[in-house]
Amino acid sequence: MITDSILTCPECGASQQEQMPENTCQFSYRCNACKALVKTKQGECCIYCCYGDYPCPQTQIIGSSCCSPD
Repeated sequence: MITDSILTCPECGASQQEQMPENTCQFSYRCNACKALVKTKQGECCIYCCYGDYPCPQTQIIGSSCCSPD
């Protein structure tokens, strides 16, 4: 299982390597470059599945979107 993902900010295009949580989904991310609060796209699993180069660990395990934002 891959636990690091490179997130690319949709606002400014900056990339940052982040360690993904292994037992929970993350629905937002603060870009280190432009400080924008980036949130998941509607209907998507989590921030890593939307903007990361690797999907979250839960999605890697089950092979499809693991959760939905409430």
